[in-house]
Amino acid sequence: MNPGRGKKSDYQPARVTVAVLTYIPNQVGYFQDRLHVTRTCIQSILANTSVPYDLMVFDNGSCAEVVDMLRDLRMSGQIDFLLLSSQNIGKIGALKMIFAAAPGEIIAYSDDDVFFLPGWLERHLEVIDTYPNVGAVTGMYIKPHMKEGVSATLKFAERSDVHSEKGILVDRNLEQHYIDQTGRTWERYQEEIRGLEDVRLTYKGVDTFVSAGHYQMTVPREAILRALPANWSGNLMGQMRDLDVAIDDLGLLRLCTTPPTICLLGNQIDETAAAELLAYGVNVVGVKVSKEVAGWKKKFFRLPLIQKIAYFFYERLFRIINA
Repeated sequence: MNPGRGKKSDYQPARVTVAVLTYIPNQVGYFQDRLHVTRTCIQSILANTSVPYDLMVFDNGSCAEVVDMLRDLRMSGQIDFLLLSSQNIGKIGALKMIFAAAPGEIIAYSDDDVFFLPGWLERHLEVIDTYPNVGAVTGMYIKPHMKEGVSATLKFAERSDVHSEKGILVDRNLEQHYIDQTGRTWERYQEEIRGLEDVRLTYKGVDTFVSAGHYQMTVPREAILRALPANWSGNLMGQMRDLDVAIDDLGLLRLCTTPPTICLLGNQIDETAAAELLAYGVNVVGVKVSKEVAGWKKKFFRLPLIQKIAYFFYERLFRIINA
């Protein structure tokens, strides 16, 4: 007879499930330093989350080294639920599984390149518990997200009990952080935000920015299940902006905390960033030591013809490697 027959589990799900999606198929090129980034992301959750939560990690077909690290964290009790896929089922496919399986009524989802600051979850829950009909809360405002999926939130901003400000309100250092960590240039960023303005709200004493991201979002589970597409597309990437719009179409608010409660890690962590993160209780290993390129080399590498030739070979090598 099974010894579990007639017994009950003591487990009771926390209100919040913190869910992280990982995907590191190898440790070369784009993914060379991603293992350290992923480890740092999880460590920041463990170090800086004081509200009760369950931690779920969904691995979308990573290499053996990543899976071994995640298994070690699960065996040590730091990860509560570990889902391992033998292949990459696409980001939307992974989200469908995460949000269907997560036991909490609130799900704090994140890509694996986000660093969580102390008190982040308290602030997210404060927004959800204060504002009505919240669909998503993100911890860092990114102005290009104002392009779409904000109609319901802008309509809410017109209410008489909501104080709103419009204009150039975002901190310049925050914009630079986004540019640096996403490999953009200031010129490209300016093109992305052309014609956009920031909208900051105050409702019942709680400040937010209009818009949210899909790279990190704290959402009511039932709301996100309604917004996720019913079909199984099979695409590895894409459909995330469709998800943003779907949340908006349901009449739900998409908001950002202010000041920021997270920061972006990018694909590698240099010595300067590692020192800053240590102040938040996370000791980063495997940091990237930056080497300054000589002045004449930098000028040579930036010549339009050299860039064109480099991208020609890069594109073809990328297609071969990722075929």
